[in-house]
Amino acid sequence: MEHKPSLVGGACIIAGVCVGAGMLGLPSAGAGAWSLWSMLAVALTMVVMTLSGWMLLESYKGYPLRVSFDTVTRDLLGEKVNALNNLSVYFVGGILLYAYITSAGLIIDGMTGMGSHWSSVLFTLVFSVLVWHSTRAVDRISVLLVILMGLSFVFGISGLSMNIRLDLLLDRVGSETHYAQYALVMLPVALTSFGYHHSVSSMRAYYGEERRASRAILGGAVIALTFYLIWLASVFGNLPRSAFGPVIAEGGNVDALLKALGSVIESQAVANALNAFSMAAILSSFIGVGLGVFDYLADLFKFDNSRAGRAKSWGVTFLPPLVLSLLFPFGFLMAIGYAGAVATLWTCIIPPLLAWKVRKAVRNGNQCEGFRAPGGILMIVLVILFGVLTAAFHLLNMAGLLPAYTG
Repeated sequence: MEHKPSLVGGACIIAGVCVGAGMLGLPSAGAGAWSLWSMLAVALTMVVMTLSGWMLLESYKGYPLRVSFDTVTRDLLGEKVNALNNLSVYFVGGILLYAYITSAGLIIDGMTGMGSHWSSVLFTLVFSVLVWHSTRAVDRISVLLVILMGLSFVFGISGLSMNIRLDLLLDRVGSETHYAQYALVMLPVALTSFGYHHSVSSMRAYYGEERRASRAILGGAVIALTFYLIWLASVFGNLPRSAFGPVIAEGGNVDALLKALGSVIESQAVANALNAFSMAAILSSFIGVGLGVFDYLADLFKFDNSRAGRAKSWGVTFLPPLVLSLLFPFGFLMAIGYAGAVATLWTCIIPPLLAWKVRKAVRNGNQCEGFRAPGGILMIVLVILFGVLTAAFHLLNMAGLLPAYTG
């Protein structure tokens, strides 16, 4: 009897890809919007990003299991759109890998003193082997990492949640009354926090069908959303809104956030648990994003699935981000910000366009029926509109034209 991969494993891969980037940036990005509006922004983004992932999955039906954006976008939207999409997909995937390698190198260096460059090389070589080996290896380690994230998260958050103050969570100690305006700035960061779309084709290939892959995507997005909402409530319920001024001044770095939390909760055990959570989140995102980029580039360059072919895919996936990390190391959140500026194209604009073309082909009898994302043309338009507005908010924020909370 043929073994069917578990939905839990696939959901953990998707959750791991999401949580690494999002968890470290959301509290600082949401400090202006604070509790209610931040949670609404994250929940709305999760719904839209799940729908867009399903639309991307829908566009793959009828193609071989190992195809990715490259083949499908070229076939359905043409060479020019495909070239732009290729650049944006690899840019975001590559810069995320670059951010994870750089930050992991700094963390390992702080623990061992072996130097950030050697730490980055060691981290990349050891954990990228899992991606080279197989999707099943990534599945297994992702389950373990999500369990580790869950345990360290629960232990760390329990120390925070027992001290949540409603007056802080609801910001009754401050004089600010206009929170909604700051939610616009948070949307691009929230979108990056659900940027699992690299892994959609990997999920389809892993399960051999679209419907089980769609359930794994939904499960992973729900897991990530749950982590985000509990995390935001725990942080905002312990730190006054005014305390985010210094954190924002340091670029929203997670170390600055942990220091600020440490100043209100005198517990080294809680700090250690949150540090363990951060490491597990970075590692799970590294291998999850790495798997998606690996499969994407294997399709783009037509590398086969032999050991030699996978070695070539490994090289083009992991060596450029590693070299850039060694040559130009900079902050984690700065890299995440650059990724967010481009991610809207291939997460919220291209997938609905692909789904629209596939549905048109089905109506004309040129494509078979099969998996279909919920909603009709209105849903396609709404997902595209969300992507366009989110990109616009990001650009306006970079230009200093949106209200920005500075503490």
